[in-house]
Amino acid sequence: MKIKEVLSALERFAPLPLQESWDNAGLQVGLTETEVSGALLCLDVNEQVIDEAITKGCNLVVSHHPLLFRGLKQVSGANDVQRSVIKAIKNDVCVVSMHTNMDNARGGVNWKIGEKLGLQNMRFFAQKTVDGVEAGSGVLGELPEPMQAADFVQLVKQRFGVACAMCNELLRRPVSTVALCGGAGDFLLPDALAEGADAFITGEMHYHVYFDYEQKLQICVIGHYQSEQYTSEVFRDIINKECPGVRTVIAETCTNPIVYL
Repeated sequence: MKIKEVLSALERFAPLPLQESWDNAGLQVGLTETEVSGALLCLDVNEQVIDEAITKGCNLVVSHHPLLFRGLKQVSGANDVQRSVIKAIKNDVCVVSMHTNMDNARGGVNWKIGEKLGLQNMRFFAQKTVDGVEAGSGVLGELPEPMQAADFVQLVKQRFGVACAMCNELLRRPVSTVALCGGAGDFLLPDALAEGADAFITGEMHYHVYFDYEQKLQICVIGHYQSEQYTSEVFRDIINKECPGVRTVIAETCTNPIVYL
């Protein structure tokens, strides 16, 4: 099977028109007519990820965050992005990225977060339709049973393997309906509140946005990388279903640049 067939399967699931106007999802580096030897699945692309792909015999890297986000004016090895591009080209590794199109797609990044929390009756909020395709920046769902806010925060920490979460004042009523957005999702807080959510989970938020949600919404911020760490499972499931026979490998390289001390 050729790389372009894997790329087509990913884009059928999360069409490129679903991406935000500022994004750069899709093909990043390489030739897609090549037969795929294996797909390494990851959140970010750096030199270590390309090395892992080479070591594991994968000539395709599928990432969530684009390798080429702001464009290149030179390729001289001056930074990690340039060195990753050079290494990928030299070793015939193709890189494709499914970013905000996968965030906005049904069954994508946010649905995986909800699945990890065991949410039921999941549905979009901040919904939109693009080229006839239903999409949404966030997902809303219900916990199987209402929980006290402190217990809910502990559940989130446990399911996403985080030592601490940045929260506002603990809600003094049970949490039942949960809104979520992987990555940087504070722009959705007003929508989450308007939808009647009891809690809102995201990866990162600006300081001033926390204000004025006390006892309205339980905010739980767990880290950008941590919130989207299971995206590789979405890629794996799509490829396994649509491209049977293509070997998929979830990257072991941790690309989180933030160290918690």
